[in-house]
Amino acid sequence: MLNRTPFLGGFAMVCLSALPLRADAPRVAADIPPVHALVAQVMAGVGAPDLIVAPGASPHGYALRPSEARTLQDAELVVWVGPGLTPWLESALPGLASGAEILRLDVAPATRRLPMRDSADFAAVGTEGHEEADDHADDHGHDDHADEHGHEEHHHDDDHVDEGDHGHGHDHGAGDGVDPHMWLDPANGRAWLDVIAAALSRIDPDNAARYAANAAAAQADLLTLEQALAARLAADPPSPFVVFHDGYQYLESAFDLPAAGAIVLADGSDPSPARIAEIRAVVRDRGVRCAFAEPQLNTALITTVIDGTDAAIAEVDPLGATHAPGPALYGAVLRDIVDALVTCGAPD
Repeated sequence: MLNRTPFLGGFAMVCLSALPLRADAPRVAADIPPVHALVAQVMAGVGAPDLIVAPGASPHGYALRPSEARTLQDAELVVWVGPGLTPWLESALPGLASGAEILRLDVAPATRRLPMRDSADFAAVGTEGHEEADDHADDHGHDDHADEHGHEEHHHDDDHVDEGDHGHGHDHGAGDGVDPHMWLDPANGRAWLDVIAAALSRIDPDNAARYAANAAAAQADLLTLEQALAARLAADPPSPFVVFHDGYQYLESAFDLPAAGAIVLADGSDPSPARIAEIRAVVRDRGVRCAFAEPQLNTALITTVIDGTDAAIAEVDPLGATHAPGPALYGAVLRDIVDALVTCGAPD
């Protein structure tokens, strides 16, 4: 059984030896809880980032609250995955965070990018579904360090907050066909720690050494966790599973998981009757034992899809809604999903 001690390790030692939070800590905002957790790890002992998307909310369509808009206005650095995940934030940043450095992780050096899938049956996608989408990908070693290309220039073409529609009918890939759920590849998480440390060092050079040390400690801890999760999956291979929302292929690729299909596309759009029939056939023909639900999404269709089969339902959350925002959340998200993989649908 995997040790469920919170994912801190060497990072905890950095925190324990850290000085109290500085009054003049840089003001940093992060888009979603897993990214916020990575930034918090790098900022340990200097300050703490603010979170833009409230815990438990879907990032795909979101309306900024006044307090979150003020967070962006006050920020010196904004760290976000990119417009593929939060297209509404792309239009909000120029007006609200015009004075901040903007760090887009989806185009940062060493980020692995995978193409979006459109089939309910992942076997029909073939190996192309796990090939890198473009030349931002590497051999998964992610040894590169961030440089001045780890952030983008500001575009001053808008000055309003996009209200969002809380729906999922938008172009999730922002037109580039790339799956934006990149944080679920722990190798991307390790690479992003360096990129975040470099961006923080640019706006706060006095603490550059601390940021670098925190990033290195967090990378070591994350690698240890990744190895522990791989060992657990090898010892207790998960049963074939389907997901409600096609947002887990980075984790599937990283750990060679037996994902069989998805009820809805990565953009969360409503499935057609033909797609529902296709995924029902996948569940029946592949011996699927587990279907993953998510707290942010309406998953009533799952019961329709698995009706008449032996499949069980487990709730997983790629955003960590059940955990308090903070440095430990990133590891907790990965650990929770692996726990569900191993236990859901397992023989009695």
